[in-house]
Amino acid sequence: MQTPNVKVMDKNAVLLRCEHISKSFYDNRVLDDINFELREGEILGLVGENGAGKSTLMKILFGMSVIAQTGGYEGTVYVGDKPVKFDSPFEALEEGIGMVHQEFSLIPGFTATENILLNREVTHHNFLVEAFGERLSTLNMPEMIERGDKALNTLGVAISPQMLIAEMPIGHKQFTEIAREVDRQNTKIIILDEPTAVLTETEADVLLSSLKKLAEKGIGIIFISHRLQEILEVADRIIVLRDGNLVKEVDAAHADVIKIAEWMVGRKMDASAFADKDVNTNPEVLLEVKNLWVDMPGETVRDVSFEVHRGEILGIGGLAGQGKIGIPNGIMGLFPAGGIVKFRDEVVPLNNPRQVLNLGMAFVSEDRRGVGLLLEETLDWNISFTAVQVKEWYVKKYLGGLIKWRDDAAIRQLTSEYIKTFDIKCLGGHQLAQELSGGNQQKVCLAKAFALKPELLFVSEPTRGIDVGAKKLVLDTIRNSNRERGMTIVMTSSELEELRSVCDRIMIVDEGRVAGILPATAPSTEFGLLMLGTGETDRREGEIHNGKVKTK
Repeated sequence: MQTPNVKVMDKNAVLLRCEHISKSFYDNRVLDDINFELREGEILGLVGENGAGKSTLMKILFGMSVIAQTGGYEGTVYVGDKPVKFDSPFEALEEGIGMVHQEFSLIPGFTATENILLNREVTHHNFLVEAFGERLSTLNMPEMIERGDKALNTLGVAISPQMLIAEMPIGHKQFTEIAREVDRQNTKIIILDEPTAVLTETEADVLLSSLKKLAEKGIGIIFISHRLQEILEVADRIIVLRDGNLVKEVDAAHADVIKIAEWMVGRKMDASAFADKDVNTNPEVLLEVKNLWVDMPGETVRDVSFEVHRGEILGIGGLAGQGKIGIPNGIMGLFPAGGIVKFRDEVVPLNNPRQVLNLGMAFVSEDRRGVGLLLEETLDWNISFTAVQVKEWYVKKYLGGLIKWRDDAAIRQLTSEYIKTFDIKCLGGHQLAQELSGGNQQKVCLAKAFALKPELLFVSEPTRGIDVGAKKLVLDTIRNSNRERGMTIVMTSSELEELRSVCDRIMIVDEGRVAGILPATAPSTEFGLLMLGTGETDRREGEIHNGKVKTK
């Protein structure tokens, strides 16, 4: 006998249906006649290159104001059998649609619980409310913390519900964003835009497992990711967008990574993602780091020492929150740091970004929106800004430099070159950075750093949120800059295989210290052991020699 009030999931029930959805931004048509369905308890994988229209489609479904402000859209969206046209995200939330955006929307000074229950706080009723209204009600923090903890536990992560967002590593912030949607009582559909882009491989596995559990409860999930293997692992069906068109809809069981990549880019893809590379053997030390500490919330560096050889690509890997991100941020002066850093045998002044840039170093931050971009400025100004401000390049000087004027023609030429080099999908250098897709914004950040022509480039999570075709382009550009121009590169990434495909050596960071440095050709299991902390003995009793950990 069926238990009363228990909903039985119907895999054939349609939660969401899109019919003939089209959208143009001025003269640029970004979506053209899109049709698909999302069923109850289904995970629908949505893939496509940057600029294919994925984010625009999700903005339509979630009622983002930019859609209405740019003329709306054509076609009809149905939630169940009900046609809807949301004027704001609040209306979408009322219909049971939640969305986790590619960029965080958390309040740094609030705890995880306060962010999860924002605008849905649990309050105590008291006698003052009777006289003066709900404004004098007080928060029921114990119950709120319990709810926050429950939402986080649903995702299978050990995050304190009372931890401040400002103190969290990036991966924990992403789980908090998702927990906020899980806590909503009427959630029927969750849209996840690149949820694993900031997660390590281990964290991503936890998230994928959590998504399957949510789907078992009848929640429909639209999962956008450039990590195609994750799409295959978790999705029931896959739809592929290319240049604003839905070019393929297929059961995940009938697809593989190579086929999906080919559908995305519209051409054959080599089964080998990256070309073979020669390993750098130059013994000259360009950068020497001794006893570096960095006070970066969630990515604290305690005591790191290593060397970077001229002309090599050194990778920095490790789990989230272990300090790998803190190393370049500390050396480049974005967070308080101490210790000794030498560049070309010259002591680097820590905590002074301008002087570091003047020495010939540059940095591509993992936080493209918060650090890397001037979102409300044009691509021309974004790409040239640091070169103009720090190097005084692309500047006309009069009266011996007493009068300085921006050389707009030179800046436009520079921007045009990098738009072509990085295949940035845009309307031109006059377009605002905030109007680009996340992956194209990342390419602008890379162009901004390359415009400085640095001798040493720190690049942190360079392919975060970038599709499979653009990822190869970006990594090839990094490799070519290293091999053909002699640029020395220190690359931080959460994806071990990405590091192995590009780097000469890889340094694994664990608990704010160097767990070990291995050649990129070393077996992945050796890197895994270092990440899991089993390199503690080597770190305490061994020495790093020629890129290998040797025990005394």
